[in-house]
Amino acid sequence: MKDVRTLEKQLGFIVELDKLKNVYRRTLLMDGSRNENDAEHSWHLALMALVLAKYARETVDMLRVLKMVLLHDIVEIDAGDTFCYDTEGERHRLEREEKAAERIFGLLPPEQAHEFYELWYEFESRQTAEAKFAAALDRLHPLLHNYYTQGHAWQKHGITSSQVIERNKGIEDGAPLLWVYAQRLIHEAVEKNYLAP
Repeated sequence: MKDVRTLEKQLGFIVELDKLKNVYRRTLLMDGSRNENDAEHSWHLALMALVLAKYARETVDMLRVLKMVLLHDIVEIDAGDTFCYDTEGERHRLEREEKAAERIFGLLPPEQAHEFYELWYEFESRQTAEAKFAAALDRLHPLLHNYYTQGHAWQKHGITSSQVIERNKGIEDGAPLLWVYAQRLIHEAVEKNYLAP
């Protein structure tokens, strides 16, 4: 009977996660057809982690990285997506997301709830090699989207290259070579008028 209750909690959590498919981000898909949703973003980050693992600054536990990138935006079911250049929204983001993490992960059996909450918190804290690498990918991903949509979100919101550099410089903490590449994309985006200098 206990196993049935555990299974029901886990399935309830899985059903709740379907809502992530309706949380839309400011970035367009790279083909420009529509905005990306959070579930797609998390899936894409997981694949990036697998493909780009060798660029992590330090040796990382790849399963832990994959868990983080798949879990990190679940809180946006309740908290919504905060545009990364929205300084006002950013001020209260962590508070909103913490409340969401408690509710959503709390749907799980206690041991899993604790594990998932801790992974989410580790990602947010960016202290471990795994969290730094996961965060580097999370920064690089929208940069790629903006570059391949000719600066759509940057232009729509009046973002400048200095803002993009400031926002993304943390990529270096988790993946130095990816930061070198990101800087090249930023420079090219300015040259191509995708991004204001």
